[in-house]
Amino acid sequence: MQTRRITGSGDEFRIGKIVCVGRNYAEHARELGNETPAEPVLFMKPATSLIENGGIVRIPEYSSCCHHEIELALLVGEKGKNIRAGDALRHLAGYGTAIDMTLRDIQDRLKLKGLPWDIAKGFDTSCPLSDFIPVATLDDPQNLTMTLSVNGVERQRGVTSDMIHPVSALVAHISRFFTLEPGDVILTGTPSGVGEVKSGDVITAEISSVGRLEISVM
Repeated sequence: MQTRRITGSGDEFRIGKIVCVGRNYAEHARELGNETPAEPVLFMKPATSLIENGGIVRIPEYSSCCHHEIELALLVGEKGKNIRAGDALRHLAGYGTAIDMTLRDIQDRLKLKGLPWDIAKGFDTSCPLSDFIPVATLDDPQNLTMTLSVNGVERQRGVTSDMIHPVSALVAHISRFFTLEPGDVILTGTPSGVGEVKSGDVITAEISSVGRLEISVM
């Protein structure tokens, strides 16, 4: 069982489903040669993909190209279905820092065949995830700076204001298809600058006012 805490409180949530949003930053979509989508592209990771701050990402033997993608994570605190965008933030309990580890070679091969990406996105250890800060401590989730470094060299820098679909719209959209329950997590997409990591690398991801996450690769 995977759990995450809300910092500064005794609240702890058992993690449920992890709903991820692809191509939510235009520059990232372009760097991978993808069209900018009219609506959010959704996929999922299992709870078994999670590792904590200080954990180890283990690249599976069936891949030779693993990429990093820093993302703002949302923790659901109140159950909801068909949530209105104007009510979305009250369904959240916290904000966190996540890394969507992606087996790019496997994903590209599956995309060419029109097949799902599950084994490229949901493998064990593919979702490093921090604890969460309370929603009430952050005035605006669309005004955050995101940075990711590998071995001390910055690779990604972006701002959440560049999201194509902002946090409130994502929560509303996702809740049309999946009932959101306490402990569910939403990953909101990554800015440009994604790149490959190798065994022995150390990845540091940080989102201003939210938190820092450092993991190693094996």
